[in-house]
Amino acid sequence: MAATTLNDLFRERVLLTPEREAYRQFDAKSQQWISYSWAQIHQRVLRWRTALKQEDLPTGARIAILVPNSIEHVCMDQAALSLGFVPVPLHVVDNPENLAFVIGDCGASLLLVDSAERWAALEKLVERMPALRRVVYLNGPDGKFARCVDSWLTCLDRDSDQIENGTVVEPDSLAAIVYTSGTTGRPKGVMLSHRNVVSNVNAIKAVMPLQDGDLYLSFLPLSHTLERTVGYYQPMAAGATVAFARSIPLLMDDMRVVRPTMMVSVPRIYERVFTGVQEKVGTSAMRRRLFALLTDLGWRRFEHTQSRGPNLSLASRALLVMLDWLIARPVRARFGGRLRAAVTGGAAVPSEVARTLLALGIPLVQGYGLTESSPVIASNTLESNDPSSVGHALPGVEVRLGEQDELLARSDSVMLGYWGRPEDSAKVLEKDGWLHTGDRAQIENGLIRIKGRLKDIIVTSTGEKVPPADLEAAIAGDPLFEQVLVLGEQRPYLIAILVLNRQRWAGRAVELGLDPASESSLRAPTATRWALERVSQLAKSFPSYATPRAVFLSVEPWTVANGLITPTLKPKRAAIASRYAAEITELYRGH
Repeated sequence: MAATTLNDLFRERVLLTPEREAYRQFDAKSQQWISYSWAQIHQRVLRWRTALKQEDLPTGARIAILVPNSIEHVCMDQAALSLGFVPVPLHVVDNPENLAFVIGDCGASLLLVDSAERWAALEKLVERMPALRRVVYLNGPDGKFARCVDSWLTCLDRDSDQIENGTVVEPDSLAAIVYTSGTTGRPKGVMLSHRNVVSNVNAIKAVMPLQDGDLYLSFLPLSHTLERTVGYYQPMAAGATVAFARSIPLLMDDMRVVRPTMMVSVPRIYERVFTGVQEKVGTSAMRRRLFALLTDLGWRRFEHTQSRGPNLSLASRALLVMLDWLIARPVRARFGGRLRAAVTGGAAVPSEVARTLLALGIPLVQGYGLTESSPVIASNTLESNDPSSVGHALPGVEVRLGEQDELLARSDSVMLGYWGRPEDSAKVLEKDGWLHTGDRAQIENGLIRIKGRLKDIIVTSTGEKVPPADLEAAIAGDPLFEQVLVLGEQRPYLIAILVLNRQRWAGRAVELGLDPASESSLRAPTATRWALERVSQLAKSFPSYATPRAVFLSVEPWTVANGLITPTLKPKRAAIASRYAAEITELYRGH
């Protein structure tokens, strides 16, 4: 496709394959999956465009979208783009305070929201959103300021026709403002142009070509740039089908029904599958031996396909076929049994998780990027897949190492800057176009390995430097630990704040002779010793100074609502440290 804007991308797809299936969505009323062709989506977008046009919004108006991945999200996105407006996708799991800030910060003129109830929570903060002129929700009664989408789409001027031609936009026109998660301070609005996103789509297509009949299952929020580019615009460019998952709790059911060939996710989903597999293997010595044999043979087979190891012997291949049928095939069936590529990004996949899933025949492909780069900078491919790395830079993307081995990137995909924050933009964007990623990296023969965040390095009072991300990932690989944060800046040793899986803790507490329902059990010396022993075992591959020497246990999860994680599930280090300030002080008492 020759598209240079997202408007052209949609228009060309409709013209090329009008009758091909574009989207699939579950209808709650009929309890069926409904398919929509590109021609049908085009007609819907025309209606949304006409309704949006009649709002008489200012040139370049920002359109905030607070609905789950759905046909409605696509329609508003495409309608806004076609009129030269700027979509601002919002995190549906975010809290009202953050949402009101973003809507006010970008100066949104119109808000599409999933329900009247969600708007009622936001309306209490309406004074923080002074530019807002209209609210449209998918479900709820009509009001003067807020309208139900059905009436908003049908109450058009009698003489108005659906607008066939939208506004002409240029490649460097603003195509979206996507807000970062805000792990420190308020989120920043990343300004992405049409050129930014389309160039990234084209670069991704070059290394991960799609095939006729490819089907995505979309569940990573469209407010996440990885899903927006790789799971929305890229399938549009390729003519692939996208099915919208119903919800995360129903994800595995949807996998089995939809049977996707492609999926995009953050590591947490793969970690949950890994945990489920480990639990199914259980404690049986025989089952554990068979599983270990399968993963060993499966990994060696994978390494051979990547030209990094010899082929298995005939006997080993025969044994692998049998073990694959008994153990691995049912695991792949949980994903629908047809996956060609399982893309992951947003954070590093724990090495044991990646190795196990690849050994089981799940085609896990890890990439790397930032919202500020639209987002993909580098990626492994099916043919060249090293899970200990994030692959090579995409075509058209330059990378180099700066001070302290910081990874820098330059390409047409790099953002225009941060909305309304020229000083913040100047801190990360050099005048010649190089983007400071904030990540330390190593580059060997073009292969990029991420070593951690520059700002996340913990320097203890003894002068030891510890990047906590890898250590936290290793500890979180244990299904007993739902969430982990390691602390120790300018302290004599590291400590860990651990959120336990409530159900698994209940079983373990009984084994330790403790009452799982009692909060005091979490403070018992028996529980502390047990947790420290477990953490030490999980951290055995790290230097001794990188092993936490004290822990605090909790069963209360960190959530977006309580302000301890971002909508993209990243922990807010400062907020968590503040929340547990008294407990942290106690862990360091006497030192």
